[in-house]
Amino acid sequence: MSETIITIIYVFIALLVFDALVIIHELGHYVFARIFGVKIKEFSIGMGPSLFSHRGKKSGIKYSLRLFPIGGYVSMLGEDEDSPYEYAFCNKPVWKRMIITAAGAIVNIAAGFVAMMVLVSFTDGFGGTTVSEFVPADKYVDQGYEYYSSEEAGLQVNDTILTVNGERVHILEDLQYELVHSGDRPMTLTVERDGEIITLENVCVPRIEEQGVTFGVRDFYVWRQEKTLSVVIQHGFYRATSTVKMIWESLADLVRGRYGLKAVSGPVGVTQTLAQAARTSLGQFVYLAVVISINLGIMNLLPLPALDGGRLLFQFIELVFRKPVPRKVEGYIHFAGIILLLALMAFVTLKDIIGLF
Repeated sequence: MSETIITIIYVFIALLVFDALVIIHELGHYVFARIFGVKIKEFSIGMGPSLFSHRGKKSGIKYSLRLFPIGGYVSMLGEDEDSPYEYAFCNKPVWKRMIITAAGAIVNIAAGFVAMMVLVSFTDGFGGTTVSEFVPADKYVDQGYEYYSSEEAGLQVNDTILTVNGERVHILEDLQYELVHSGDRPMTLTVERDGEIITLENVCVPRIEEQGVTFGVRDFYVWRQEKTLSVVIQHGFYRATSTVKMIWESLADLVRGRYGLKAVSGPVGVTQTLAQAARTSLGQFVYLAVVISINLGIMNLLPLPALDGGRLLFQFIELVFRKPVPRKVEGYIHFAGIILLLALMAFVTLKDIIGLF
């Protein structure tokens, strides 16, 4: 089989996963809309011209598959317009509308947590936060790292690291993330040593710069934990929560300017990354799918116009003040948000396509 055909197969698999995450998101809206008796006009996977559609005989819902696999939507009666019918979205209590609006993102995040638990259950290595030995300095010096030593700063073998700059760490992945994210500057570590809690100030680890961003590098190994049911549950939960934290802080770093627009990817870049991961290993592929699912959920909950989070913000205002924002005003704001969002997607997609070549 030629290399080109293999690449096409992996890209196709990546597209299927990306679409599956969108379907999961839209199913969240769909299921809770049906639970609360909201009339659904259309359930669409993809955007653009319709390739295939089917209308349910009893429900009257139109199910569509569209040309561009870059999104999807659930269209509900009374979602963007007034309607006199009781089963219209706009006539449901605001708390029900908030649940329907948030359901897609929450289901994406929940699916990510479940998939992470499954992924971890097939893993053999479970790293804790207790230092087992230090990596020789030569490794970092020879590879061009800016060298610092956590051992010289006071960290010792058999120290159990509890916090990094006040952030609690439970497993190796927590610890790894904090060192990568905060290791570009001196850190404060809280460790347990022989039953005593000790604070280590100005701890530095080796640093590496990639694409103009400096990251810390862990310069020690940790003791492994025996695989038990409780350890699997613990690692699955904390790996998922660490992923949520990573995504949230990455967004904050993007706003603060630590990362440039080069770090932002759209559907093309995401598909490319998934395809590369699929070629590397199944575990890496599943992990990236988990990250993307959680990321999709978090991004949609941001209080920005046109996103679910933007709609939730208006619904929250209605809940607090017992009066909705005028529909026309909300519509204008969402329309402006959609234009900006489409412009950003076009820019990022063009960047991703240029990056392919």
